[in-house]
Amino acid sequence: MTALILNLSPTIELTDEQFFQLCQNNRDLRLERTAEGELIIMPPTGWESGNRNSRLTQRLGNWTDANGTGLAFDSSTGFKLPNGANRSPDASWVSRQRLEALNPDPDRFLPMAPDFAVELRSASDSLKTVQEKMREYISNGVRLGWLIDPQNQRVEIYRPGKDVEILQSPTSLSGEDVLPGLVLDLAQILN
Repeated sequence: MTALILNLSPTIELTDEQFFQLCQNNRDLRLERTAEGELIIMPPTGWESGNRNSRLTQRLGNWTDANGTGLAFDSSTGFKLPNGANRSPDASWVSRQRLEALNPDPDRFLPMAPDFAVELRSASDSLKTVQEKMREYISNGVRLGWLIDPQNQRVEIYRPGKDVEILQSPTSLSGEDVLPGLVLDLAQILN
């Protein structure tokens, strides 16, 4: 099953508040909105992708607890990007310093791009679409992004101002200077 994309414009132009309420009223749906106002309805993943994403989120959360410099988020967290899109990366992280400076409402979408974002490609995801989403994250302020692609046994690493780095069958990934000390073991995530 693939994502459904509804082009509401120009018939319906959802405000930020209307989109937020639509998400609240349909909590069983995973909704995103593009910068152009298209509504994306994503299907649930299969059990294998769900298990991989659970391990990814767990490992990022464990590092976050030990490090203490930020907060980790799962795929249910909404971010309002500077370009106007509403996105929910599979896993993400934001520094405490940025959160405290902004002091956002904890019951709303975060009005910022995360420092770090991960997309874990499921069997139903188009590689091109996920790559476009990763480029959108970077162009909106994400400092490090990983596209983990189990189907092709590779990881694409996205950084601002640099070409995408492609790693074939890596066993681990470094959080670099964005998540210092994080070494993500890819066992049971990539393969």
